[in-house]
Amino acid sequence: MITISLCMIVKNEEDVIGNCLESVKDVVDEINIVDTGSTDKTLDIVRKYTDRIYHFKWIDDFAAARNYSFEKATKDYVLWLDADDVLLKGDVEKLKKLKKTLNIDVDCVTFLYNYAQDSEGNPALIFRRERLVKRERKFPWVGFIHEYIGGDKNYTIDEDIVVTHKRIHGDSDRNLNIYNKKLKEGAKFSNRDIYYYGKELYYHGMHDEAIKTFNRLLSVPIWIEEKIDIICKLSDCYGAKDNKEKSINVLLSAFEIAPPRAEIIYRLGQNYEMLGRYYEAIYWYESIQNAKVPDDRAGFIYQELWSWKPYIQLCVCYNRIGDIDKAYMYHEKAKSLQPNNECVIQNSKFFESIGYTQK
Repeated sequence: MITISLCMIVKNEEDVIGNCLESVKDVVDEINIVDTGSTDKTLDIVRKYTDRIYHFKWIDDFAAARNYSFEKATKDYVLWLDADDVLLKGDVEKLKKLKKTLNIDVDCVTFLYNYAQDSEGNPALIFRRERLVKRERKFPWVGFIHEYIGGDKNYTIDEDIVVTHKRIHGDSDRNLNIYNKKLKEGAKFSNRDIYYYGKELYYHGMHDEAIKTFNRLLSVPIWIEEKIDIICKLSDCYGAKDNKEKSINVLLSAFEIAPPRAEIIYRLGQNYEMLGRYYEAIYWYESIQNAKVPDDRAGFIYQELWSWKPYIQLCVCYNRIGDIDKAYMYHEKAKSLQPNNECVIQNSKFFESIGYTQK
């Protein structure tokens, strides 16, 4: 049976660190905590679980801090988590089983990351991350922000163990400030850095700057999942600037590099719906039912776009063209998946107000 070192970097995580460590204390063999400057009760809570506490002076470099944390590991494999992550009971049991069965030749194991949940508590955004790596291979963390585990991982396997993200708060400006500081210092950005810098600009509503940044990457060889995400965000930026033609054209370009995905198709439906071209919007929204979630789930999978959200828009579009029966049909589909969603509730009131009776 393999042994596991948990390695984490933390700062002012008193609201979440206890839940994280409590969730994994019985499945890991060692807990290493690297603190980067906590001023709250984080370390008091951590001491209930481990005395392996270390300190790292923060230098605006997440990879440097994580590499320091990995240096403290002494077991066969290293598991990393953020302080607002947890393993649910079923996933703890899966990890216990994996400890007993994992081939010691495996370099890396990917887990699913349930990064966000909807109002019903269902997964809203899921993707894979390299989560468990062999210690003796000394895989390095790379990237001062949005860091990843580098190195040649010859033997990697995928597991359906899920790490669940339970974010409570965060500094929304932190990453953008670090990027801007690095730019002023003359740091050379990799294509991956440019991609994530563009995302920070996008999240801050800086659409012109985001468009300029993303367009630098459309013609360069980057990971296909990043390129698809860039296309989605470019579409959103053009939409925010009320340029539906560019929004649609950039979305259509995605079909040249990957099979149709809900993240692309839904946005096409949105654009045509906002143009009042409801039949075309219906075509795209209904096409999502024929799309297939990528088997590897390596990219960002927005679950709501693959399930209930298109039904809400189909309800609206069919109502716009006067097909109330189909509008109600899609309303019922959405309601079966999201009964407490505000849009679903409002649509229920609408059908009641017109005295609609299902045929």
